[in-house]
Amino acid sequence: MLSERMEKALNGQLAAELYSGYLYLSMAAYFSSENLPGFARWMRIHRLEEITHGMKFYDFIESRGGRISLAGIDMPPGDWESALQAFEAVLAHERKVTLMIHDLVDLAIEEKDHGTNSFLQWFVDEQVEEEESARNVIQNLKRVEGAPGGIYMLDKEMGAAVFNPQPAGIAGGVG
Repeated sequence: MLSERMEKALNGQLAAELYSGYLYLSMAAYFSSENLPGFARWMRIHRLEEITHGMKFYDFIESRGGRISLAGIDMPPGDWESALQAFEAVLAHERKVTLMIHDLVDLAIEEKDHGTNSFLQWFVDEQVEEEESARNVIQNLKRVEGAPGGIYMLDKEMGAAVFNPQPAGIAGGVG
């Protein structure tokens, strides 16, 4: 059974994960408008991953006898000056999510909620991957600055991303 405090915090993270999906969908629309279909595809796939993360929280709350409380989702930004600026926003957002996950882990430890702490460890590891992925794209975008052919090649590479849904209880990933 979840404490009231933990239930509220997990519902907050559910909303944050769904917002992440909404943000990445907005970024997909931006990249489509910039005629960068590979970047748009990557963002659309990343949106699916974030929604899957949200559903992991949804299912976990339910499995612990908690009540789902859906919050409104804020409108995300819709325009960036460049692909680099968009991915810098991705990294900043993922760092914020990392801090939120760490706060949840701290709360689980404080409340001696070992089940929730165990559940959250997957997200701790996932956030390391999320931040690394964003940093890698940023590094590649910086390498090709001023080289239009480079952004074209990166766009092709980004378009090769696939969504790998996992069996129930395991979130999918971008590969």
